[in-house]
Amino acid sequence: MMNAEAMKTNVREKYAEIALQSKENNACSCCGVGTAGTYTIMSESYTTLNGYHADADLGLGCGLPTEFADIRQGDTVIDLGSGAGNDAFVARAETGPEGKVIGIDFTPEMIRRARLNADKLGFNNVEFRQGDIDDMPVNDNSADVIVSNCVLNLVPDKRKVFAEISRVLRPGGHFSISDIVLSGELPDTLRQSAEMYAGCVSGAIQMDEYLNLITEAGFQHITVQKQKPILIPDEILLEHLSETELKSFLDSGTGIFSITVYAEKAGGAPKAEKKEKRKLNLSELQVAVSCCEPGSGCC
Repeated sequence: MMNAEAMKTNVREKYAEIALQSKENNACSCCGVGTAGTYTIMSESYTTLNGYHADADLGLGCGLPTEFADIRQGDTVIDLGSGAGNDAFVARAETGPEGKVIGIDFTPEMIRRARLNADKLGFNNVEFRQGDIDDMPVNDNSADVIVSNCVLNLVPDKRKVFAEISRVLRPGGHFSISDIVLSGELPDTLRQSAEMYAGCVSGAIQMDEYLNLITEAGFQHITVQKQKPILIPDEILLEHLSETELKSFLDSGTGIFSITVYAEKAGGAPKAEKKEKRKLNLSELQVAVSCCEPGSGCC
């Protein structure tokens, strides 16, 4: 099995390739990885959501976290693993011109593509920062809402990511995250596959373990907003398993699922009392990183 740094390098290289591909190629594979037509499609259609922009949609993800995120006018929203900006632009439609959206991605090619999209759309309250989601380039207590679509399963230390989410959310803030989880065990050969790791499968953990990590990080009102099974075709599994191993895996009853999870950080006013959003203080969001606003000419 790859060590943590090798896993991150593998994912970064795969998603650098994806950033240069068309949506059509990405939509034909699991999380955009692999040859066209080889993986079942995990992603769901964003086309009916306000703020959807086709150029930002690479056909990635395994859910619609922004649909469930309860984003309000004036909110500061952070999108973890923001890709070409798909969820960030949908979030911008919800938070409006008075709000702020920050996308974080560790792949330079994705950041460049997202910034170009933001520039074309003329958004001056959407920015994209290069960084790791387990060490976010954002100050403490900065965000009202965090969203993420099929990204945490790509991070070796998920406990650290949830700790970071708690750090950057304001008291009373919340997240809506779509991710891949398991019920039962994957065969070792799948676990050890770099392609299946970057494809959002072999890095997944047990559903109970995933929800327990959220509880251990101190979040409350944890709710699974949506759950759906993910089916990987036999011909793809046979690239990693023998026929005997495949039969054993199918007979084991192991399930691969996409879930969308909601949780709140303790503190802050109860939701019913949040009648007026606090005005955004941009100074709270400044960190010692290189950020590029649309139209600034620095990208």
